[in-house]
Amino acid sequence: MLAMERIGALLGVFAFLMATIYGFWTNSTELGIEWVGVIGLILGGLLGFMITWYLGMTRRKLEVDPSDDPLGDIDEIQGDYGFFSPHSWWPLFLAAAAAVCFLGLAVGWWVFIIGAFFAVPALIGWTFEYWKGEHAL
Repeated sequence: MLAMERIGALLGVFAFLMATIYGFWTNSTELGIEWVGVIGLILGGLLGFMITWYLGMTRRKLEVDPSDDPLGDIDEIQGDYGFFSPHSWWPLFLAAAAAVCFLGLAVGWWVFIIGAFFAVPALIGWTFEYWKGEHAL
């Protein structure tokens, strides 16, 4: 986690430095400073520092992470990564419906509604997949 903290801090410093350079660069033009880019870079820098702060607070609350140990082995990082259904078709249906929804953003609202019509049952089916039927827990 310590390496990820450093990457977040590096991202924050880089974005603030680029915001300063970008502000001076665009201020030298006839139109004046271009605020959208400067504010976007400042927000990107704040995001980097937010990541650093969050990972630092999390690292202090947990035990030593094996990735922080220079002599640690990769098999020391064990544990439950979550439950992933090996037989579920619902993610495929939901992804297809999401693709139709995103196509609707480009084509028209009526295509988005068709995609949403298919996305809602797919999301409900994926959520309640293990509540009923042969795979109920």
